[in-house]
Amino acid sequence: MPTPVSTASVRPRRGRRPDPIITHPEPLWDLAQDPGDFHSALDAQMARHGDTSYRLHKVVVAAGTPIDHHTIVAWRRGAKTPQTAASLKVLALIEHRYRLVPGYFSARMRQGGAIRGQTTVALSTSESRRLAWHLPDDFSSRSATERAEILHWVRTRIVSGGTEYRRYQSDMSRHRFGFRFDGNGASWLQAPPQLATEMAALKRFKSSTLTDIGFERSGVWGEATATQRTEHLALMFGAMAAPADGEVRGLGASAETLTLAFLVFPAVWDWYLQWREHRRGFYTGWESEMLLLAAAFMRERTGWLRQNPAFADRLTPLPGLVTESDIEEARLNWDSVCDMGHRHAISRAREVQRVARIHRDPFEPILPILEAQSPVGEYRKIADEVLLRMPNERRYPRAAAETVRSFLMVRLGLHLGLRQKNLRELLIADRDQIPRTERELEALKRGELRWSAREAGWEVFIPCAAFKNADSAYFSKRPYRLVLPDLGGLYAMIDRYLARDRPALLAGASDPGTFFIKTVKVSSRNAAFTQSGFYEAWRLIIQRHGIYNPWTGRGAIEGLMSHGPHSVRDVLATHVLKQTGSYEQASYAIQDTPATVAAHYGRFLPQDKAALAAKVLNQVWES
Repeated sequence: MPTPVSTASVRPRRGRRPDPIITHPEPLWDLAQDPGDFHSALDAQMARHGDTSYRLHKVVVAAGTPIDHHTIVAWRRGAKTPQTAASLKVLALIEHRYRLVPGYFSARMRQGGAIRGQTTVALSTSESRRLAWHLPDDFSSRSATERAEILHWVRTRIVSGGTEYRRYQSDMSRHRFGFRFDGNGASWLQAPPQLATEMAALKRFKSSTLTDIGFERSGVWGEATATQRTEHLALMFGAMAAPADGEVRGLGASAETLTLAFLVFPAVWDWYLQWREHRRGFYTGWESEMLLLAAAFMRERTGWLRQNPAFADRLTPLPGLVTESDIEEARLNWDSVCDMGHRHAISRAREVQRVARIHRDPFEPILPILEAQSPVGEYRKIADEVLLRMPNERRYPRAAAETVRSFLMVRLGLHLGLRQKNLRELLIADRDQIPRTERELEALKRGELRWSAREAGWEVFIPCAAFKNADSAYFSKRPYRLVLPDLGGLYAMIDRYLARDRPALLAGASDPGTFFIKTVKVSSRNAAFTQSGFYEAWRLIIQRHGIYNPWTGRGAIEGLMSHGPHSVRDVLATHVLKQTGSYEQASYAIQDTPATVAAHYGRFLPQDKAALAAKVLNQVWES
């Protein structure tokens, strides 16, 4: 028989009973004013509905949404911000509990980065990282059809650039074949020793201050021109060395036998022209420029190849293009072969010019801005959007520093209208530093942002030698000097960037001395921007803050496409043309000549001309 349990031994549980979970607690008071940020809003709504962090955590967990109690505490204090898809589900549950409109809390967040854990489709890690910023917060909860539609829009309108040329460039860049003459990149892309030696000699001939004794030349290459010409020749010889049965469909020549001497043969140029036309689908002005470059190499007296007949000894047959008899003729009569090659290059250049098509319209990505009444005012919206998305500096110091850098890149670009090289290489002298002299900057071929005590403002000083068009009548051998206006908080942002943000980006690495620097990481300790790095940094600004995304509500301008820093010059020139109708005044904004503006930068619509004329004529009636 079981022993009876005494009721006296069963003691009631100590402490107060847990409060029942109320789905929708009644607010204790009305909010007098709307909280400005996420943390203040969460704290105010919790206090207003009588919730502690412990009680709210209990409600969230009971609803089947796991979350750490300390996370809610951190959100309320401002130490953390929701950054994952799971966190956004918690916010949606809290909004439902307090009977708030959907998105009440997320609308008050300044994102420090993209929402993580969104994609439910199979994506590579790199693509997932690129797409995350551009996906809506509720992406993972949408239907498969809608997710596919969003991904397609983001890939085509933002990531790949949107234009036909950008799509072509994206497809072609997957199959690399151009040689490298700088020692960077994969080993199989490095130029063969003989070709690398010849290219170095060509650059020295065209770039050195004084020509070697016994040689003559016409024109001198600057650093930018030398880099561009090198890249163009690298693509040509890379195509010649690429396998004929591969993706590139090259010539299949042995890389070790390649020499610049092959440029004197018309058959080589005809093969390359046809290869380019087949690859792109039509001829462009690029092919014509390459032919004129070849003609210059073979020009009488000043041509570099013409003055190096010994190169003929390096020639070997190219199947179907250069035979043994061609090589023998070149060795016996180099001048005659160069004459024939020169005539052929000039003739082909004219033929290509007649049928060349424009593949890349530089205005297409920024047409919504150029067509606006105030192009500069329209572009300024991007800078405002950058500040709107400023993350919490205390929690995300590096992301905040990158945001300030992005803001200053856009603002200085709009004020100065400089080419990418001049903006990227702009040096900095802090307020308490002695600025560099004009002679020092001229030797460096760089400009400087310095504090002008006389003007009581930040001054940009650039010697004319630093500009691509240094011989232009615009400069008249005088330096460029402009005091930046202290508008829209520009000076405060410059001071903050120099004091806090730039050191955060530098992270103790060696300082290159430029105003704009990369974010230094463990994998890359060089803080200096390269040409491609600066372009990609600008393009990222446009992708995140410039292009309006209907799925997320982010972005400043609807219809905008990805573009680089050079497009700002088009914006400035077009803005001045719209306001004044003067090519001369527009040329002042971009440090160029009226003829250049008229030929390249002026997208001046007929209705704008009529509006300017009407403005003058209407003054008669107004009086």
